[in-house]
Amino acid sequence: MGLSFDPIEEARRNWQANGWGDGQAMVAATSITRAHQIVLAHVNTALARFDLTFSRFEVLALLFFARENSLPMGKIGDRLQVHPTSVTSLVNRLAQDDLVERVAHPTDRRTTLVKLTAAGADLAPQCAAALEKAGFGLAGLTGGEVDAMAATITSLRRHSGDWSGPEVPT
Repeated sequence: MGLSFDPIEEARRNWQANGWGDGQAMVAATSITRAHQIVLAHVNTALARFDLTFSRFEVLALLFFARENSLPMGKIGDRLQVHPTSVTSLVNRLAQDDLVERVAHPTDRRTTLVKLTAAGADLAPQCAAALEKAGFGLAGLTGGEVDAMAATITSLRRHSGDWSGPEVPT
C-alpha cells in the first residue's frame, strides 16, 4: 500500500527549508532510484515463475543473441557492466540450473566461454515474452512517456561516460 503523500516531494520541502539548495537534482536522483526499485520488483515478479532474476535473465539474453550462443566470461561482464565476481555468481547459478555451461575456448586456453544450453535457449524467449507482457514494470505509461524517459536516461548515461562511440556497435 502506497503512502498518502509523495515522500520525495516532502524531502524536497525539507531540503529547501534547510537551505540545502533547490532540491531539483536530489528529486531527480531519488526518483530514479525509487523508479529502479519499482521496475526491478515488477520485472523480478514476472520472472519468478521461471526461477530467474533479471540479472540472470540478462545473461541468458546476452548469450541468446551472441554468435554461437556463447561468450567469454569477461565479455559478459563488459557487456552487462558488472564486476567479474558478479558474472561468476550469475553463471554459477545458471549452470546449476542447467541453463548454461562453461566450455574451454577453442583457441585461447586462458579463456572460459559460457555457452547457452538447449534449456537456456528455450527459456530465454519465454522470459522475454513474460517481460513484454508485464511491460517491464512500466505499465500505466504511454509509449511517448516511455520513449521520453528512455531518451532522458540515455542522455544521462552518455554524459556520464557510460559509453563512447556510436549508439549501436557496427
